[in-house]
Amino acid sequence: MQFFWVYMDELIGKGLGVWMILQMLFYISSTLVPMALPLGILLASIMTFGNMGEHFELIAIKSAGISLLRFMRPLLFFIIGLSVFAFYFNNNVIPIANLKALSLLYDLRNSKPTLNIKPGIFNNDIDGFSIRVGAKDKDGFSIKNVMVYDHTKGNGNQNLVVAESGKMIPSKRYLIFQLNDGWRYEEGRNTEGNGNLTQVRMHFDRWDKVFDLSGFKLTRTNEDLFKGAYQMMDIQQLNYEIDSSKKYNKKLEENVSSYLSPYLTIAMESPNFDSLKRKLHSLKPQQVTYESSFLNYVPAEARGRVLGVVVPHVRNAKGLVSIAATDKQLQTENVLKYKIEWHRKFTLSFACVLLFLIGAPLGSIIRKGGLGLPLIIAVIFFLLFHIISLSGEKLAKSNSLPPWMGMWMATAMLLPIAFFLINKAKKDAQILNKDWYITLWKRINNFFTKKKMHETV
Repeated sequence: MQFFWVYMDELIGKGLGVWMILQMLFYISSTLVPMALPLGILLASIMTFGNMGEHFELIAIKSAGISLLRFMRPLLFFIIGLSVFAFYFNNNVIPIANLKALSLLYDLRNSKPTLNIKPGIFNNDIDGFSIRVGAKDKDGFSIKNVMVYDHTKGNGNQNLVVAESGKMIPSKRYLIFQLNDGWRYEEGRNTEGNGNLTQVRMHFDRWDKVFDLSGFKLTRTNEDLFKGAYQMMDIQQLNYEIDSSKKYNKKLEENVSSYLSPYLTIAMESPNFDSLKRKLHSLKPQQVTYESSFLNYVPAEARGRVLGVVVPHVRNAKGLVSIAATDKQLQTENVLKYKIEWHRKFTLSFACVLLFLIGAPLGSIIRKGGLGLPLIIAVIFFLLFHIISLSGEKLAKSNSLPPWMGMWMATAMLLPIAFFLINKAKKDAQILNKDWYITLWKRINNFFTKKKMHETV
Protein backbone atom coordinates (compact mmCIF):
# COMPACT_ATOMS: atom_id res chain seq x y z
CA MET A 1 0.00 0.00 0.00
CA GLN A 2 2.84 2.41 0.76
CA PHE A 3 4.34 1.65 -2.64
CA PHE A 4 1.06 2.44 -4.39
CA TRP A 5 0.59 5.69 -2.48
CA VAL A 6 4.07 6.86 -3.49
CA TYR A 7 3.91 5.92 -7.18
CA MET A 8 0.15 6.02 -7.82
CA ASP A 9 0.27 9.28 -9.80
CA GLU A 10 2.92 7.89 -12.13
CA LEU A 11 1.21 4.53 -12.76
CA ILE A 12 -2.44 5.47 -13.14
CA GLY A 13 -3.67 5.77 -16.71
CA LYS A 14 -0.99 3.57 -18.30
CA GLY A 15 -3.20 0.55 -18.93
CA LEU A 16 -1.30 -1.84 -16.66
CA GLY A 17 -2.65 -5.37 -16.71
CA VAL A 18 -3.46 -7.47 -13.67
CA TRP A 19 -0.41 -9.68 -14.25
CA MET A 20 1.91 -6.65 -14.35
CA ILE A 21 0.48 -5.29 -11.09
CA LEU A 22 0.73 -8.68 -9.35
CA GLN A 23 4.29 -9.09 -10.58
CA MET A 24 5.24 -5.68 -9.21
CA LEU A 25 3.58 -6.41 -5.86
CA PHE A 26 5.38 -9.74 -5.58
CA TYR A 27 8.80 -8.16 -6.08
CA ILE A 28 8.06 -5.30 -3.67
CA SER A 29 6.70 -7.71 -1.05
CA SER A 30 9.86 -9.80 -1.28
CA THR A 31 11.97 -6.78 -0.34
CA LEU A 32 9.87 -6.27 2.82
CA VAL A 33 10.51 -9.76 4.23
CA PRO A 34 13.66 -8.75 6.22
CA MET A 35 11.62 -6.05 7.95
CA ALA A 36 8.46 -8.10 8.52
CA LEU A 37 10.22 -11.25 9.77
CA PRO A 38 11.71 -9.70 12.97
CA LEU A 39 8.34 -8.12 13.80
CA GLY A 40 6.60 -11.47 13.29
CA ILE A 41 9.10 -13.22 15.56
CA LEU A 42 8.69 -10.56 18.26
CA LEU A 43 4.90 -10.73 18.17
CA ALA A 44 4.82 -14.54 18.04
CA SER A 45 7.22 -14.92 20.98
CA ILE A 46 5.27 -12.44 23.15
CA MET A 47 1.94 -14.09 22.31
CA THR A 48 3.24 -17.63 22.86
CA PHE A 49 4.95 -17.05 26.20
CA GLY A 50 2.21 -14.68 27.31
CA ASN A 51 -0.44 -17.30 26.57
CA MET A 52 1.54 -19.95 28.45
CA GLY A 53 1.97 -17.59 31.40
CA GLU A 54 -1.72 -16.73 31.40
CA HIS A 55 -2.66 -20.42 31.65
CA PHE A 56 0.03 -21.11 34.32
CA GLU A 57 1.91 -23.47 32.03
CA LEU A 58 5.21 -21.66 32.69
CA ILE A 59 4.67 -22.11 36.44
CA ALA A 60 4.14 -25.83 35.93
CA ILE A 61 7.31 -26.06 33.83
CA LYS A 62 9.36 -24.21 36.45
CA SER A 63 7.91 -26.34 39.24
CA ALA A 64 9.15 -29.40 37.36
CA GLY A 65 12.71 -28.06 37.70
CA ILE A 66 13.04 -26.71 34.17
CA SER A 67 14.35 -23.15 34.09
CA LEU A 68 13.15 -20.52 31.66
CA LEU A 69 16.48 -20.49 29.79
CA ARG A 70 16.40 -24.25 29.37
CA PHE A 71 12.84 -24.08 28.09
CA MET A 72 13.81 -21.31 25.65
CA ARG A 73 16.81 -23.23 24.32
CA PRO A 74 15.03 -25.28 21.57
CA LEU A 75 13.15 -22.21 20.40
CA LEU A 76 16.38 -20.22 20.39
CA PHE A 77 18.01 -22.84 18.14
CA PHE A 78 14.99 -22.64 15.84
CA ILE A 79 15.23 -18.83 15.71
CA ILE A 80 18.96 -19.04 14.98
CA GLY A 81 18.18 -21.36 12.08
CA LEU A 82 15.51 -18.93 10.95
CA SER A 83 18.00 -16.06 11.11
CA VAL A 84 20.42 -18.08 8.95
CA PHE A 85 17.63 -18.49 6.42
CA ALA A 86 16.93 -14.74 6.70
CA PHE A 87 20.60 -14.03 5.95
CA TYR A 88 20.50 -16.29 2.91
CA PHE A 89 17.28 -14.64 1.76
CA ASN A 90 18.70 -11.17 2.37
CA ASN A 91 21.97 -11.96 0.60
CA ASN A 92 20.77 -13.99 -2.38
CA VAL A 93 17.07 -13.32 -2.96
CA ILE A 94 16.67 -9.65 -2.01
CA PRO A 95 19.26 -8.38 -4.56
CA ILE A 96 17.42 -10.22 -7.36
CA ALA A 97 14.04 -8.94 -6.12
CA ASN A 98 15.42 -5.38 -5.98
CA LEU A 99 16.78 -5.73 -9.49
CA LYS A 100 13.47 -7.00 -10.86
CA ALA A 101 11.38 -4.47 -8.92
CA LEU A 102 13.44 -1.37 -9.67
CA SER A 103 13.94 -2.19 -13.35
CA LEU A 104 10.22 -2.88 -13.78
CA LEU A 105 9.32 0.28 -11.87
CA TYR A 106 11.68 2.30 -14.09
CA ASP A 107 10.00 0.94 -17.23
CA LEU A 108 6.51 1.57 -15.86
CA ARG A 109 7.31 5.14 -14.82
CA ASN A 110 8.80 5.94 -18.23
CA SER A 111 6.11 4.27 -20.31
CA LYS A 112 3.51 6.38 -22.08
CA PRO A 113 -0.06 6.57 -20.76
CA THR A 114 -2.81 4.91 -22.73
CA LEU A 115 -4.21 6.93 -25.58
CA ASN A 116 -7.25 8.92 -24.44
CA ILE A 117 -8.70 11.30 -27.01
CA LYS A 118 -11.15 13.67 -25.30
CA PRO A 119 -13.66 15.82 -27.22
CA GLY A 120 -12.69 19.43 -27.78
CA ILE A 121 -9.04 19.00 -26.71
CA PHE A 122 -5.95 18.58 -28.89
CA ASN A 123 -4.18 15.29 -28.15
CA ASN A 124 -0.42 15.05 -28.77
CA ASP A 125 0.24 11.57 -27.35
CA ILE A 126 0.96 10.05 -30.79
CA ASP A 127 4.40 11.20 -31.95
CA GLY A 128 4.20 13.55 -34.92
CA PHE A 129 0.45 14.13 -34.81
CA SER A 130 -1.93 16.53 -33.09
CA ILE A 131 -5.53 15.28 -33.08
CA ARG A 132 -8.72 17.09 -32.14
CA VAL A 133 -12.17 15.52 -32.05
CA GLY A 134 -15.15 17.85 -31.75
CA ALA A 135 -17.56 15.25 -30.35
CA LYS A 136 -17.77 11.52 -29.59
CA ASP A 137 -20.89 9.40 -29.59
CA LYS A 138 -21.88 7.17 -26.69
CA ASP A 139 -20.47 4.09 -28.42
CA GLY A 140 -16.97 5.56 -28.07
CA PHE A 141 -16.09 4.93 -31.74
CA SER A 142 -18.10 7.43 -33.79
CA ILE A 143 -16.50 10.89 -33.97
CA LYS A 144 -17.39 14.24 -35.53
CA ASN A 145 -15.56 17.44 -36.56
CA VAL A 146 -12.13 15.82 -36.74
CA MET A 147 -8.85 17.73 -37.22
CA VAL A 148 -5.49 15.99 -37.68
CA TYR A 149 -2.23 17.97 -37.92
CA ASP A 150 0.68 16.01 -39.41
CA HIS A 151 4.05 17.11 -37.96
CA THR A 152 6.08 14.11 -39.12
CA LYS A 153 7.99 16.19 -41.72
CA GLY A 154 8.98 18.79 -39.17
CA ASN A 155 7.48 21.70 -41.15
CA GLY A 156 4.98 22.87 -38.54
CA ASN A 157 1.25 23.04 -39.18
CA GLN A 158 1.52 22.71 -42.97
CA ASN A 159 -0.37 19.41 -43.35
CA LEU A 160 -3.94 19.33 -42.09
CA VAL A 161 -6.85 16.93 -42.45
CA VAL A 162 -10.40 17.91 -41.52
CA ALA A 163 -13.48 15.72 -41.72
CA GLU A 164 -17.14 15.98 -40.82
CA SER A 165 -17.42 12.53 -39.28
CA GLY A 166 -15.64 9.22 -38.93
CA LYS A 167 -14.88 6.23 -36.74
CA MET A 168 -12.00 5.20 -34.48
CA ILE A 169 -11.04 1.52 -34.83
CA PRO A 170 -8.40 0.55 -32.24
CA SER A 171 -6.26 -2.60 -32.37
CA LYS A 172 -3.30 -3.91 -30.38
CA ARG A 173 -0.72 -1.94 -32.35
CA TYR A 174 -2.60 0.48 -34.61
CA LEU A 175 -5.37 3.06 -34.41
CA ILE A 176 -7.36 3.50 -37.63
CA PHE A 177 -9.34 6.66 -38.36
CA GLN A 178 -12.00 6.10 -41.04
CA LEU A 179 -12.84 9.69 -41.98
CA ASN A 180 -15.77 10.71 -44.18
CA ASP A 181 -16.48 13.87 -46.21
CA GLY A 182 -13.34 15.84 -45.53
CA TRP A 183 -10.49 17.90 -46.95
CA ARG A 184 -6.72 17.56 -46.98
CA TYR A 185 -4.55 20.69 -46.96
CA GLU A 186 -0.83 20.56 -47.79
CA GLU A 187 1.47 23.57 -47.91
CA GLY A 188 4.93 23.68 -49.40
CA ARG A 189 7.41 25.63 -51.46
CA ASN A 190 7.00 26.10 -55.18
CA THR A 191 8.94 23.59 -57.26
CA GLU A 192 10.11 26.40 -59.55
CA GLY A 193 12.41 27.65 -56.81
CA ASN A 194 11.17 31.24 -56.71
CA GLY A 195 10.46 31.07 -52.96
CA ASN A 196 6.69 31.26 -53.26
CA LEU A 197 4.50 29.00 -51.10
CA THR A 198 1.85 26.73 -52.53
CA GLN A 199 -1.22 25.11 -51.04
CA VAL A 200 -2.87 21.95 -52.27
CA ARG A 201 -6.44 21.15 -51.22
CA MET A 202 -8.02 17.77 -51.89
CA HIS A 203 -11.52 16.59 -51.09
CA PHE A 204 -12.27 13.00 -50.15
CA ASP A 205 -15.39 11.00 -49.47
CA ARG A 206 -13.54 8.47 -47.30
CA TRP A 207 -9.97 8.40 -46.11
CA ASP A 208 -8.30 5.86 -43.78
CA LYS A 209 -5.48 7.15 -41.59
CA VAL A 210 -3.43 4.55 -39.70
CA PHE A 211 -1.54 5.60 -36.54
CA ASP A 212 1.25 3.43 -35.15
CA LEU A 213 0.75 2.78 -31.41
CA SER A 214 3.93 0.79 -30.83
CA GLY A 215 5.27 3.68 -28.74
CA PHE A 216 2.59 3.00 -26.12
CA LYS A 217 3.73 -0.57 -25.62
CA LEU A 218 5.76 -1.28 -22.50
CA THR A 219 9.39 -1.93 -23.44
CA ARG A 220 11.67 -3.60 -20.92
CA THR A 221 15.11 -2.15 -20.28
CA ASN A 222 18.10 -4.45 -20.07
CA GLU A 223 18.46 -5.40 -16.39
CA ASP A 224 22.25 -5.40 -16.66
CA LEU A 225 22.13 -1.59 -16.61
CA PHE A 226 20.86 -1.69 -13.00
CA LYS A 227 23.28 -4.27 -11.59
CA GLY A 228 25.81 -1.61 -10.55
CA ALA A 229 23.56 -0.31 -7.74
CA TYR A 230 24.45 -1.39 -4.21
CA GLN A 231 20.91 -2.71 -3.55
CA MET A 232 21.47 -5.41 -6.19
CA MET A 233 24.71 -6.83 -4.72
CA ASP A 234 25.46 -9.71 -2.39
CA ILE A 235 28.30 -9.96 0.14
CA GLN A 236 30.90 -11.08 -2.39
CA GLN A 237 30.06 -8.31 -4.84
CA LEU A 238 30.04 -5.68 -2.09
CA ASN A 239 33.50 -6.82 -0.91
CA TYR A 240 34.78 -6.53 -4.47
CA GLU A 241 33.35 -3.02 -4.92
CA ILE A 242 34.73 -1.84 -1.56
CA ASP A 243 38.19 -3.14 -2.42
CA SER A 244 38.04 -1.60 -5.90
CA SER A 245 36.96 1.77 -4.49
CA LYS A 246 39.83 1.77 -1.99
CA LYS A 247 42.34 1.04 -4.74
CA TYR A 248 40.84 3.75 -6.93
CA ASN A 249 41.02 6.31 -4.09
CA LYS A 250 44.66 5.46 -3.50
CA LYS A 251 45.44 5.83 -7.19
CA LEU A 252 43.50 9.10 -7.29
CA GLU A 253 45.64 10.57 -4.51
CA GLU A 254 48.78 9.57 -6.37
CA ASN A 255 47.53 11.18 -9.56
CA VAL A 256 47.03 14.58 -7.92
CA SER A 257 50.78 15.17 -7.78
CA SER A 258 51.12 14.29 -11.45
CA TYR A 259 48.27 16.71 -12.25
CA LEU A 260 50.01 19.57 -10.46
CA SER A 261 53.61 18.89 -11.48
CA PRO A 262 53.40 20.81 -14.81
CA TYR A 263 52.16 23.92 -12.98
CA LEU A 264 54.41 23.92 -9.86
CA THR A 265 58.04 24.81 -10.49
CA ILE A 266 59.11 23.39 -7.15
CA ALA A 267 57.76 19.98 -8.15
CA MET A 268 59.64 19.90 -11.47
CA GLU A 269 63.01 18.29 -11.83
CA SER A 270 65.58 20.96 -12.71
CA PRO A 271 69.28 21.57 -12.06
CA ASN A 272 68.43 24.11 -9.36
CA PHE A 273 65.76 21.93 -7.75
CA ASP A 274 68.01 20.37 -5.10
CA SER A 275 69.58 23.67 -4.10
CA LEU A 276 66.13 25.34 -3.95
CA LYS A 277 64.82 22.54 -1.76
CA ARG A 278 67.80 22.81 0.63
CA LYS A 279 67.36 26.56 0.83
CA LEU A 280 63.65 26.27 1.64
CA HIS A 281 64.37 23.71 4.37
CA SER A 282 67.01 25.97 5.91
CA LEU A 283 64.62 28.94 6.13
CA LYS A 284 62.46 29.48 9.16
CA PRO A 285 58.70 30.01 8.70
CA GLN A 286 58.87 33.73 9.51
CA GLN A 287 61.58 34.24 6.87
CA VAL A 288 59.27 32.99 4.07
CA THR A 289 56.45 35.47 4.73
CA TYR A 290 55.94 38.56 2.56
CA GLU A 291 55.15 42.00 3.91
CA SER A 292 53.18 42.91 0.76
CA SER A 293 52.07 41.32 -2.49
CA PHE A 294 54.45 38.90 -4.14
CA LEU A 295 54.21 40.96 -7.33
CA ASN A 296 56.17 43.73 -5.62
CA TYR A 297 59.21 41.45 -5.75
CA VAL A 298 58.80 40.95 -9.51
CA PRO A 299 60.37 43.57 -11.82
CA ALA A 300 57.76 45.96 -13.22
CA GLU A 301 58.56 45.12 -16.84
CA ALA A 302 58.01 41.38 -16.20
CA ARG A 303 54.79 41.53 -14.15
CA GLY A 304 52.42 41.38 -17.12
CA ARG A 305 54.27 38.38 -18.56
CA VAL A 306 54.34 36.63 -15.19
CA LEU A 307 50.62 37.15 -14.65
CA GLY A 308 49.86 35.97 -18.18
CA VAL A 309 51.64 32.70 -17.43
CA VAL A 310 50.63 32.19 -13.79
CA VAL A 311 46.86 32.87 -13.94
CA PRO A 312 46.04 30.21 -16.59
CA HIS A 313 48.26 27.71 -14.76
CA VAL A 314 46.51 28.38 -11.46
CA ARG A 315 43.10 28.03 -13.08
CA ASN A 316 44.05 24.75 -14.74
CA ALA A 317 45.52 23.42 -11.49
CA LYS A 318 42.42 24.47 -9.57
CA GLY A 319 40.15 22.78 -12.12
CA LEU A 320 42.13 19.52 -11.98
CA VAL A 321 42.15 19.51 -8.18
CA SER A 322 38.39 20.25 -8.10
CA ILE A 323 37.70 17.32 -10.43
CA ALA A 324 39.85 15.04 -8.28
CA ALA A 325 38.14 16.27 -5.10
CA THR A 326 34.66 15.68 -6.56
CA ASP A 327 35.67 12.22 -7.71
CA LYS A 328 37.09 11.52 -4.27
CA GLN A 329 33.82 12.61 -2.61
CA LEU A 330 31.73 10.40 -4.91
CA GLN A 331 33.95 7.41 -4.22
CA THR A 332 33.73 8.05 -0.47
CA GLU A 333 29.92 8.15 -0.65
CA ASN A 334 29.89 4.93 -2.68
CA VAL A 335 32.13 3.19 -0.16
CA LEU A 336 29.80 4.28 2.66
CA LYS A 337 26.80 2.87 0.78
CA TYR A 338 28.60 -0.41 0.10
CA LYS A 339 29.65 -0.79 3.75
CA ILE A 340 26.17 0.09 5.04
CA GLU A 341 24.59 -2.49 2.75
CA TRP A 342 27.25 -5.04 3.80
CA HIS A 343 26.37 -4.62 7.48
CA ARG A 344 22.65 -4.64 6.70
CA LYS A 345 22.95 -8.25 5.53
CA PHE A 346 23.90 -9.23 9.10
CA THR A 347 22.00 -6.74 11.27
CA LEU A 348 18.58 -7.68 9.89
CA SER A 349 19.33 -11.36 10.46
CA PHE A 350 20.61 -10.79 13.98
CA ALA A 351 17.48 -8.73 14.67
CA CYS A 352 15.47 -11.98 14.59
CA VAL A 353 17.49 -13.38 17.49
CA LEU A 354 17.50 -10.06 19.36
CA LEU A 355 13.74 -9.53 19.19
CA PHE A 356 13.13 -13.14 20.25
CA LEU A 357 15.34 -12.57 23.31
CA ILE A 358 13.16 -9.54 24.08
CA GLY A 359 9.78 -11.08 23.23
CA ALA A 360 10.11 -14.41 25.04
CA PRO A 361 10.90 -13.08 28.55
CA LEU A 362 8.54 -10.15 28.00
CA GLY A 363 5.68 -12.55 27.26
CA SER A 364 6.42 -14.59 30.38
CA ILE A 365 6.39 -11.39 32.44
CA ILE A 366 3.15 -9.83 31.17
CA ARG A 367 1.35 -13.24 31.14
CA LYS A 368 -1.18 -12.12 28.57
CA GLY A 369 -1.94 -13.91 25.29
CA GLY A 370 -4.02 -12.97 22.27
CA LEU A 371 -3.73 -9.85 20.15
CA GLY A 372 -4.36 -7.19 22.79
CA LEU A 373 -1.52 -6.14 25.05
CA PRO A 374 1.10 -8.34 23.28
CA LEU A 375 0.43 -6.59 19.96
CA ILE A 376 0.80 -3.14 21.53
CA ILE A 377 4.06 -4.04 23.26
CA ALA A 378 5.42 -5.72 20.13
CA VAL A 379 4.69 -2.67 18.00
CA ILE A 380 6.31 -0.37 20.58
CA PHE A 381 9.54 -2.38 20.73
CA PHE A 382 9.66 -2.83 16.97
CA LEU A 383 9.14 0.89 16.37
CA LEU A 384 11.90 1.60 18.88
CA PHE A 385 14.20 -0.81 17.05
CA HIS A 386 13.22 0.57 13.63
CA ILE A 387 13.65 4.23 14.62
CA ILE A 388 17.07 3.61 16.16
CA SER A 389 18.10 1.62 13.07
CA LEU A 390 17.04 4.41 10.70
CA SER A 391 18.79 7.03 12.83
CA GLY A 392 21.99 5.01 12.89
CA GLU A 393 21.83 4.45 9.14
CA LYS A 394 21.38 8.17 8.46
CA LEU A 395 24.31 8.99 10.75
CA ALA A 396 26.41 6.45 8.87
CA LYS A 397 25.38 7.83 5.46
CA SER A 398 26.29 11.36 6.55
CA ASN A 399 29.67 10.00 7.71
CA SER A 400 28.96 11.18 11.26
CA LEU A 401 29.49 7.62 12.51
CA PRO A 402 31.42 4.68 11.06
CA PRO A 403 29.14 2.37 9.07
CA TRP A 404 29.54 -0.52 11.51
CA MET A 405 28.63 1.67 14.48
CA GLY A 406 25.59 3.21 12.82
CA MET A 407 24.18 -0.09 11.56
CA TRP A 408 24.71 -1.96 14.84
CA MET A 409 23.55 0.92 17.08
CA ALA A 410 20.02 -0.45 17.52
CA THR A 411 21.34 -3.90 18.42
CA ALA A 412 23.83 -2.46 20.93
CA MET A 413 21.11 -0.38 22.60
CA LEU A 414 18.45 -3.10 22.80
CA LEU A 415 20.68 -6.06 23.73
CA PRO A 416 21.08 -4.89 27.37
CA ILE A 417 17.29 -4.57 27.56
CA ALA A 418 17.00 -8.18 26.39
CA PHE A 419 19.40 -9.38 29.11
CA PHE A 420 17.54 -7.27 31.69
CA LEU A 421 14.19 -8.81 30.73
CA ILE A 422 15.64 -12.35 30.76
CA ASN A 423 17.02 -11.76 34.26
CA LYS A 424 13.67 -10.41 35.49
CA ALA A 425 11.78 -13.29 33.87
CA LYS A 426 14.03 -15.81 35.62
CA LYS A 427 13.17 -14.20 38.96
CA ASP A 428 9.43 -13.90 38.13
CA ALA A 429 9.63 -10.14 38.59
CA GLN A 430 6.33 -8.29 38.29
CA ILE A 431 7.70 -5.27 36.43
CA LEU A 432 4.64 -5.08 34.14
CA ASN A 433 2.02 -5.99 36.72
CA LYS A 434 -0.31 -3.12 37.66
CA ASP A 435 -0.82 -4.43 41.20
CA TRP A 436 2.94 -4.43 41.76
CA TYR A 437 3.19 -0.72 40.92
CA ILE A 438 0.16 0.05 43.11
CA THR A 439 1.75 -1.79 46.04
CA LEU A 440 5.06 -0.01 45.43
CA TRP A 441 3.33 3.37 45.39
CA LYS A 442 1.52 2.60 48.67
CA ARG A 443 4.82 1.67 50.30
CA ILE A 444 6.47 4.89 49.15
CA ASN A 445 3.44 6.91 50.26
CA ASN A 446 3.36 5.23 53.68
CA PHE A 447 7.11 5.83 54.10
CA PHE A 448 6.81 9.57 53.50
CA THR A 449 3.63 9.77 55.63
CA LYS A 450 5.35 8.15 58.62
CA LYS A 451 8.37 10.37 58.14
CA LYS A 452 6.20 13.49 58.12
CA MET A 453 4.36 12.37 61.28
CA HIS A 454 7.66 11.71 63.00
CA GLU A 455 8.93 15.19 62.16
CA THR A 456 5.68 16.70 63.43
CA VAL A 457 5.98 14.90 66.77
